This record gives sequence, structure tokens and C-alpha cells, in this order.
Amino acid sequence: MSWQPRGRPATQPHEYIRGGTTKILTLFHPASGQVRLQSATRGTNAILHPWLRERLSEILAELSPPGSSQDAAATQAAWAVWQAGLRLPFTLPHDLPALRLLLVWDNLAGHKTPDLVLWLCAHGVMPLYTPVGGSWLNMAESIERVLKRRALDGQHPHSPEEIGGWFEQTARCWNEQPTPSSQPRLCGTANAGSGGDDPVARRSIGSAALEPARTSP
Repeated sequence: MSWQPRGRPATQPHEYIRGGTTKILTLFHPASGQVRLQSATRGTNAILHPWLRERLSEILAELSPPGSSQDAAATQAAWAVWQAGLRLPFTLPHDLPALRLLLVWDNLAGHKTPDLVLWLCAHGVMPLYTPVGGSWLNMAESIERVLKRRALDGQHPHSPEEIGGWFEQTARCWNEQPTPSSQPRLCGTANAGSGGDDPVARRSIGSAALEPARTSP
């Protein structure tokens, strides 16, 4: 099926060269519009998890320090309220720090590894997952489409490195005058084609939304 007018199929320029794909690792903060982005050759857990931990550590360091007056029961309740109504909530650790950040991302097995989830909880980050088949609820695809158009429209990149560099440059320019969003959604990683008239983000393989934690949804 094509959305092209009848008799006018989509075409590629004569210099079209498909030179591979690249991964775009992205964190987006809807309230400020700031985006943290890095290109990668692969999107495996071994690459995504260290990058995510490093970026989240930077973000947590920029937040106001948590208060010390909340007792253990109140702290546990602040975390548990975000699991209310979930059909399959994960088991929260017994010893939890103050809740500082909400991380909303796709419902993928690689986002639920015990080691990563325990690290998130130990640092005051509550992972929340979109419903199965509901990754469109994230802003991963939305912000990456915006950056893709700005970085690649009308261009003809010939390598994954070229695409990654253009994405990163576009993200730096975006952050100079970011556009906040009223939608509490965010993003993680995606594939982008590395050649052709209009290389696009092919498939979202992870998403993450960042919001300073509140005591209730």
C-alpha cells in the first residue's frame, strides 16, 4: 500500500546509495524540551544500559537533593502509588531511596533486566513501561521525526557515521532553543537509514521519558 497519488510512485534520486543503518540513543525531557542524544553502531543492552546510566547520573546530579524528612513507609508509598492498577508490576526493593525521577519507556525485555531495574531503583528512578503495542505513547518517535527532518531532509548521507554526526549536530542546535512539550512522553533508541533521498527512523527499539517525580500520578 502506498500513499502516493495513482500513477506517481515514490522515487529515489539517481545517486541513491544505501550505506547501512545507525542507532540513535535519545533521552528527551518534555517539560524543558531538552534532548540528550548519541549515535551508536548497535543498540544492544551492552551499549544502551551503560549510556543510560551515565546520562541518568548526570541528570540526577542536576536535580535538587532529596529531603531527609520522609520516613520509610512514606517513601515506599511514594513508589508504590505509581504501580497502582498495573496488571504485572515488578517487585519493588524493600530498601528504597527517595523517589526523584520517572523514566517512561517501551515494554521491552531489555528494559526489564534485574540488574538495570535494581540500579534505577537504587538511584531513585522509577521505571514505567508503555503498554504492549503502545510505544506510540512515547515522544521517542515524535522527537526523532523532528530531528530527522531537520538533519536529513534533502540530504544524501552515505554512511552510518555521517547520519550519526548530523543527528548529534541537530540535537545540539535544538537544545539552544528547545521546544517544551505538554505531553509527558520521551524517547530512547531508534534505527535510521544511512542512505537515500529520505533516510528515516525505521524502528523504535527503546523509549524513555523523564519527569521529576511527584508523590502521585
